[in-house]
Amino acid sequence: MKPNTNQKNAGQGAPLARYAATKRVGDFIFFSGVIAVNPKKKIIVQGFDDIPAEVADAIGRTGQFSADFKQQAILSQSWYVLNSIRQHIEQQGGKMSDVFKLVQYFKNLDHFPLFSQVRDQFFPGEPPISTIVEVSAMLPSEDILIEVEATAYLPLTSL
Repeated sequence: MKPNTNQKNAGQGAPLARYAATKRVGDFIFFSGVIAVNPKKKIIVQGFDDIPAEVADAIGRTGQFSADFKQQAILSQSWYVLNSIRQHIEQQGGKMSDVFKLVQYFKNLDHFPLFSQVRDQFFPGEPPISTIVEVSAMLPSEDILIEVEATAYLPLTSL
């Protein structure tokens, strides 16, 4: 996966097709669906080994094989997607509290409580308004469990 040269964000890869990954329209920043693909390593984030160890511990790694095996993919992908959004917002001079809407697409709605646990770390105050949808599949692979669209309000005058 080749990095998108139009993006300043190293954490978010190039779109999988011809579309903008993010777009600023006046005081708003719109994110296309963000998935857990690490463009530098050219991998889909699939578990705790694909994210920093201290993050894995903070989001729920227990050290118990059976629990970690079942939960690590959704926890790791949730963190990676939200962290990618955070990095881009911060590069634009904002913060996660500027994100006011999320649309979350899940392959399995049973994953929502685990995602929500991670999301709370990114939005410790008032959470953004949200839409939650279950879908049958996402690109580029069956390994993608979650995709998140975000909308942020970040006035140009405050930059």
